[in-house]
Amino acid sequence: MEYALSLVGPLAQGAQVTLTLFFITLGLAVPLGLVLALARVSRWRALSNAVNGYIWLMRGTPLMLQMLFIYFALPFVPVIGVRLPDFPAAVVAFALNYAAYFAEIFRAGILSIDRGQYEGSKVLGMTPLQTLRRIVLPQMVPRILPPLSNETITLVKDTSLIYVLALNDILRVARGIVQRDFTTTPFLVAALFYLLMTLVLTWGFQRLEKHYAKYDQ
Repeated sequence: MEYALSLVGPLAQGAQVTLTLFFITLGLAVPLGLVLALARVSRWRALSNAVNGYIWLMRGTPLMLQMLFIYFALPFVPVIGVRLPDFPAAVVAFALNYAAYFAEIFRAGILSIDRGQYEGSKVLGMTPLQTLRRIVLPQMVPRILPPLSNETITLVKDTSLIYVLALNDILRVARGIVQRDFTTTPFLVAALFYLLMTLVLTWGFQRLEKHYAKYDQ
């Protein structure tokens, strides 16, 4: 027990890297996903097809491959030729990848709104932005909470992929201690860290669902 408690400090430092990546990714991917969803359902065929192709690419290839491409291959791409440090490379890969998944969640939420409500907003003289803010988003948010919760929890677990870029997240720190002390206890403590983070997220989303559910009664 004393040994397990001694691991909390080092793993907590790794958790800081994990949580930093998580919050930055969430802060970038959610608004970008909403923009992509709006572009996906737009009447501009070329824009919709371009976004559809982007979503297909991001969802159809592994996140680890995208991360390795941005870190190792991007410097050799003509015109771009930019070499990003390890953490920014991970942020870019995660944000672009999760924006594609969030875009599909948001698109489903937007399409779930009855067309008559869009027509009604036009009759009332609302602009598209006002319709989005006053009509679409208030109804969309409660409907997308379950899939959004699932994707957000998946994001927490996927942060362990930054291990391949030698970033000291929870998993990398745990593995280093395992190799040093020849015991698997650090992996168990690391699992508790992940479980605690997902527990907090699950609780938070359940509170949100209950909050919105009372308005449906």
